[in-house]
Amino acid sequence: MLLENAKIIMTSYIRLRKVCQHCGNDFTAKTTVTKYCGDNCAKRAYKERKKIEKIKASNKEATGLIQRPIKELQAKEFLTITDTCNLINVSRTTLYRMIKDQRIKSAKVGRRVIIRKSDLNQLFA
Repeated sequence: MLLENAKIIMTSYIRLRKVCQHCGNDFTAKTTVTKYCGDNCAKRAYKERKKIEKIKASNKEATGLIQRPIKELQAKEFLTITDTCNLINVSRTTLYRMIKDQRIKSAKVGRRVIIRKSDLNQLFA
């Protein structure tokens, strides 16, 4: 019954020389998993990790916004002059010249010039 009331105290007298992963200073660690020399360095490293995560998320979102219009253009069957210029990355003048030389087939609907996407695919085939 005496053992039930006794507290087991586990202490470690380990002292390790380590280098802080944030500031690079030497320090004495009391555990094997300690990474930082103190609370300030741990907090600063945490803030830096969160900042990097936010930057990566923002870059991923921006990349998605940039690629979205191109995916929408690829889904269309008929393209306008502006859409075609954006899709194949040429100027309007170059595109009109290609239409005039009959390298790209086009049709006029009212005042708009429409190009079939399959005709563009034949151009590059």
